[in-house]
Amino acid sequence: MAVWDDVLPERDRLVYEAAGWGADAGYGQRPVLLVVDVIYNFCGDHPEPILDSIKRWRYSCGERSWEGIAALQRLIAACHEREVPIFYTGMDRRPDGFDQGSWNWKSSRSAEPIDVVGHKGNDYVEEIAPQPQDVVFVKRKPSAFLGTPLLGHLVYLGADTVIVTGTTTSGCVRATAVDAAQYNFHTVVPEECTWDRGELTHKVNLFDIQMKYGDVRTTDQVIEYIGGLPQRPCGAATPTGRPNWGQGS
Repeated sequence: MAVWDDVLPERDRLVYEAAGWGADAGYGQRPVLLVVDVIYNFCGDHPEPILDSIKRWRYSCGERSWEGIAALQRLIAACHEREVPIFYTGMDRRPDGFDQGSWNWKSSRSAEPIDVVGHKGNDYVEEIAPQPQDVVFVKRKPSAFLGTPLLGHLVYLGADTVIVTGTTTSGCVRATAVDAAQYNFHTVVPEECTWDRGELTHKVNLFDIQMKYGDVRTTDQVIEYIGGLPQRPCGAATPTGRPNWGQGS
């Protein structure tokens, strides 16, 4: 049973089925893992009901975040073991909010300082924090591709598959998955490794990704795929976190 089955009207299922949507695109051979915005702002600083968490962390997805973090720990460990490159996105903003632009318009709490540069809210959750070999960058809008070095890094690696994890499913995960598909990467979303502040938005957006943009898989399926790859599948360009001064690539 797919995660969206309990909210999908039968008519919609029949329409997409008749139109031929939802075919499996499959995996490539040179994947990278994206960990999108798994910071305290979106998770809170400990597991607690979402309506309690958002009192202090307006972006928080509450307790569901911590279930996702536990699943993500397993996937990150599998990628580190096989030396699959991992990219982390984060966020911060100027105190005046200028760099957020129109992103400030849709929340009555946008002036709160939890995402200002230097606030703990921008720190990666300790349980999945980046290691020295991982690549970290800040983005300004939902997609991890917009205005960031991500695409250039993927070209350099010769990557063909983007595994998208993190939060929120309906926002940054979806925007990143759509852009990955538009750049012609195999796009994979492990369902347990993504989460949202709304149950319906989580399920509906995963359905839409599966129908048109990529493959929604279980975490176990993605870990099995990673385990079947050769060591260091992206080759010599794979980041190591070790000094490389004066050496060729």
